[in-house]
Amino acid sequence: MFAETYSSRDLGELRHFLVSERQKTLSDAEWKFRMRGYGFHVKRVDGGVMVARIPKNEILGCVKM
Repeated sequence: MFAETYSSRDLGELRHFLVSERQKTLSDAEWKFRMRGYGFHVKRVDGGVMVARIPKNEILGCVKM
């Protein structure tokens, strides 16, 4: 699973993954549900998306989208 192999230096790769998954969905709610399935918690913030790893809610960073 992508969340298990993610390292903090791969923010560009993570952004690409998030954008590609968002394009597959019809709404933000559906996209957030998909991301939870991959082990990520996403939250919209000013200027992007805050991404955390589930279940520890370890913040990985803010990705501009």
